[in-house]
Amino acid sequence: MKCNYGIILGTACALFFSSCVSKKVMKSEQDKNAALQIEYAKLQDELKNCTTLTASDAQSKALLDAEIASLKKQMDFLKQNNSTALKQLENLSVISGSQAESIKKSLDNIGAKDAYIQDLQSAISRKDSLNLALVTNLKGAIGNMDDKDINIKVDKGVVYIDISDKLLFKSGSFNVSEKAGTVLSKVATVLKNQPDIEFMVEGHTDNVPYKGNEMLADNWDLSVKRATAVVRILQNQYGLNPANMTAAGRSEYKPVTDNNTAEGKAANRRTRIVILPQLDQFFKLLEPKK
Repeated sequence: MKCNYGIILGTACALFFSSCVSKKVMKSEQDKNAALQIEYAKLQDELKNCTTLTASDAQSKALLDAEIASLKKQMDFLKQNNSTALKQLENLSVISGSQAESIKKSLDNIGAKDAYIQDLQSAISRKDSLNLALVTNLKGAIGNMDDKDINIKVDKGVVYIDISDKLLFKSGSFNVSEKAGTVLSKVATVLKNQPDIEFMVEGHTDNVPYKGNEMLADNWDLSVKRATAVVRILQNQYGLNPANMTAAGRSEYKPVTDNNTAEGKAANRRTRIVILPQLDQFFKLLEPKK
C-alpha cells in the first residue's frame, strides 16, 4: 500500500508552474478536494463511535490501531499537498494528460484508504451484532432463572455466562450434580446452533482453602477439575465439538466481588463460560490485497 506521494505531488507541482489550467479542470479538481474533505470528516465521526475491542483482542487491537493511525497520517499528508497543488493551479490555465492522471491517482489512493478503514469498522460492527444476538438467544433459552444464579452479559465485546456453583456442584466437590443438566442443556442448545463459536469454561472458587480428599491439593486443583467436568458433559452428553472448547481453572484469583461476606463468597464460587473472539477475521483484513 506504500506509495511515494511526495515525489508524485512534487513533480506535479513543478510541472504546473510551467503550464496553464482551464477553469473547467480547476473547478473539477476543487470539487474533488471538497468531496474528500466531506468524506474524511465522515470517517472521523465514524471512528469516534467505533466500539473498543475486548481485552482478549489486545494483539488485534494494537495492529488495527497502528494501521488506522498510519492511514490517517498518510491521508493528512495527501490532503495538505493536494490543497497546495490546487492553490498553485489558480495562476495556471492548462494541464497535460499525464499531470491530470497523476492527481487522479493520488485522490484514488486516498479513497482506497478510506474504504479500507471502513472495512475494519464494519468487521467490528458485525462482531458486536453477533454477540448481541447470542446474548438474546441465551437469555431466551434460560428463561426466568434467578439472575443471582446465572448471569449473562457482554463486557468490552466479550460474552460471559456466569453460573453459580450451587447449580452445578456440591460444596467442595467437582462432581456435577443432577440438577446441573437443567441449565447446561439450555446453554448447550444455543452454543450448538453456532458451530463456529469457540469458548472457554473457567472454574472459580472463593478464598477459603480447599479441604478435601488427597486427589486435590488446593483451590487451583478444584477450579480446574470443575472446568473439565463441565467440558466433558458438554461434549459427551450434548455433543458440542471438543475442538471448540477450552477448560481452565482460575482458583480464587479472579473474584467478581470481595470475600468478606457469605454472599460475596457465593458469588465468587462460579463457573464462567467465555465466548472467545474470532481474531482471524481481523487478521484477514490486514493481509495485502492481491
